[in-house]
Amino acid sequence: MNRIITACIYLLSLLPFWLLYLLADLIYLVLYYIVRYRKGVVRQNLANAFPEKTAEERHKIERKFYRFLADLVVECLKMPTMSLDEVAKHIKLTNPEEILQYIKSGRSVIGVTGHYANWEFAIYGVSLMAIDPFLVIYKPLSNKPFEEIYNKIRGRFGAILVPMKQTLRKIVEYRKFPHISIFVTDQTPGKHDNSHYIQFLNQETLVFLGSEKIARITDSPVVYCHIDRVKRGHYSCTFTTLSSNPTETAEFEITHLHSKFLENIIRQKPELWLWSHRRWKHSPSK
Repeated sequence: MNRIITACIYLLSLLPFWLLYLLADLIYLVLYYIVRYRKGVVRQNLANAFPEKTAEERHKIERKFYRFLADLVVECLKMPTMSLDEVAKHIKLTNPEEILQYIKSGRSVIGVTGHYANWEFAIYGVSLMAIDPFLVIYKPLSNKPFEEIYNKIRGRFGAILVPMKQTLRKIVEYRKFPHISIFVTDQTPGKHDNSHYIQFLNQETLVFLGSEKIARITDSPVVYCHIDRVKRGHYSCTFTTLSSNPTETAEFEITHLHSKFLENIIRQKPELWLWSHRRWKHSPSK
C-alpha cells in the first residue's frame, strides 16, 4: 500500500504548479461546499479567537482559510520532485545571516515556528543554508505508514526527522556539531505531557515546553522562523532572535515570547494559520 500511495504522490508531483493550482481550486470547492471539512471546528476556533470581529469578518477569514488550505495540499504534493533551485524560487530566506552568525560562532540554534503559511516548504527553505546537521522535531502521527512516507519527503535534502520524545537525546548526540533544530510549537500536548497554560488567541491554551527547556539546558539561541505568503506559491522566511542567552531567562519566558510572536503574526493574516486543527481540546477547568 505504501508503494502505491508513494507512486500516486510522485506522479502528482510531476504536474506543473499552474495545473496543481487548478486542482486546488477544485479541492477548495469540495472541502468547503461538499465535504464541509471540519467547518464546525474552524468556525468555533475563529469565534473564540476573534470575538471582537463581526460574523461577516470571520466568515471572510474562513473562506480565505479554506482556499489557502487547498493550495497547501497541492504544494505539499509538489514537494517530492522539487529541486533545490525550484525551492529557492518559491521560498526566499530574507536574512539567513541571523541563523548563520550563531552557527559560525559554534553555537547550535533552536528554531521555533507554527502551523502558519507553508511550514513544510520552510523545511526545504532552511535546507538552502546547508547547515548539517539540521533537525526537525515532529509529533508522531497515529497513521504510521503515512508518517513514514511524509518523513521521507520532508527529509529529501538532509533534514533529520526526530520524534518529540527523542529530542533531547538526539540533540545531545549532536552537541559537538553546531546545528539547528526546528520546533513547531503550536502542537496540542496531552494533559500529562511536559506542558504549561498560556493566554493565546483569547483563550487559555496548553503548550509544550520542550523548545524552552532544551534551549535553557543547552544555552542555544532561540530564533523564530516566520514564514509568510508573498503570493500564491511564493513564500518568504524571516528569522528573528527571541533570546540569545536562554540561561538568563525566567521560567516560561521563552514559551511566552514565541507564543506571543506567533499570535501577532496570526492576527496580521489569520487565514494562513491552521484553523482546522483541534487546538483547544484541553482547558485548566477540565
